[in-house]
Amino acid sequence: MQPSIYPGLWKKPACIVLLALLSSSLPAQTNPPVRKYSSVERMQTAHLQAAHADAVRLQQQRHTLPPLPGLHDYKAILHAHAEDSSHTGGTRPEMLADAKKAGVQAILLTDHYRPPRDFIRDSWRGLHEGVLFIPGSEMRGFLLYPISSIMDRMEEPRPEFVASVTASNGLIFLSHIEERLDHPMDGLTGMEIYNRHWDAKKDMAGLIALALKLLDPAQLAELQENLRLYPDELLAAQVSYLPDYLGKWDAETQTRRLTGVAANDCHHNMVLVVKMVDENTVIFGTNVEKDEDMRKTTAGSRPGIRELTRDHKPGDVLARADFDPYYRSFRDVTTHILAPELTESAIRAALQQGHAFVSHDWMCDATGFSFCLTTPVQAIMGDEVRFAADRQKLQARFPVACHIRLLRNGKPVADLEGDQLEYGVAAAGVYRVEGWLKLDGEERPWIYSNPIYAR
Repeated sequence: MQPSIYPGLWKKPACIVLLALLSSSLPAQTNPPVRKYSSVERMQTAHLQAAHADAVRLQQQRHTLPPLPGLHDYKAILHAHAEDSSHTGGTRPEMLADAKKAGVQAILLTDHYRPPRDFIRDSWRGLHEGVLFIPGSEMRGFLLYPISSIMDRMEEPRPEFVASVTASNGLIFLSHIEERLDHPMDGLTGMEIYNRHWDAKKDMAGLIALALKLLDPAQLAELQENLRLYPDELLAAQVSYLPDYLGKWDAETQTRRLTGVAANDCHHNMVLVVKMVDENTVIFGTNVEKDEDMRKTTAGSRPGIRELTRDHKPGDVLARADFDPYYRSFRDVTTHILAPELTESAIRAALQQGHAFVSHDWMCDATGFSFCLTTPVQAIMGDEVRFAADRQKLQARFPVACHIRLLRNGKPVADLEGDQLEYGVAAAGVYRVEGWLKLDGEERPWIYSNPIYAR
């Protein structure tokens, strides 16, 4: 058993929860809230306006929560790409500038594996203008963060490979869960519980709708104005609750501790571009595609092309829409890490211990959220304690009122509206909490805590 290293945690007045609820009196919503709008509908101007207005209102209602004793809430980005492949459009200096702008304090890089380049030795490491960089790689279905170079062990059999990565405080997370739902979790630090790329990949209707807007002058003008006014809402239109990811996490944590993290999977490669071929023909694609790899279309199928090409010459860029600068990707989803200091060793230790939570901060900054267990042993999210019948309470605090869902072993046991929760623990189990916010009349997932394990 590993209790929290903060034994005086719940003796602090800031952690007293005012709303006391008993497990026997809490009706639980069996399933998560149902999504109301498709991505295409969310991208409509009226829905963007409504979602934006609600996000502004939530941020105005937000109250600052004091930090847990001895800990800071650091905004971190995992699964981040820069200058590492032909399909990556961003650079590390660009990433650094946007991290400072977004209030991100740590970036765990995941370079695509490109031997002989060493993703540990030949990358950024340490503090850069106040932002901590930790080198790593996306390889073999994992996010890898070894302490030192393992270039000579990258082809080892999986058990030995995992051991090589995790030696001396190294971290390894299972990535792209949709591709490997049955993957064994032995020896892993944790797994992605949200992946931005998967949300985009499974939403072909939304991607096609965006592309077509660029080929019609009126729709293009509306899109560019919406992108100027509601950039976060447009990028987040595809964000969804991922039951496959969360289902695997809930199942696997019954037998082992696994830290859940967010995968931004940011590349700055979602910049849609339209180029002129001739007065009746254009090609369109992204900023990382060569002209010969882009899609070609003509005025015969999209009449607005003739207006787009008027007074232009072949090769001209007729339209450009940047959906995913790093700044916006960082706000879209964040892994908050609770650590005593902004050092690589402290960030690694916090992730190993599960002292972290995932949030979609564009709706409302989740900094200050906490999920803890009191008496007889004090613990925070990620900790494992021995179950003590009728002597333990779970407490959660949110910086703004939301729809709170408490789950035990993946099954809901509490469901309420508010900014605080107190729950008497009547049975051993793995407990985690979710926060949902209502935008445009639709509940959207906001916060996912890491579990507290009462064994």
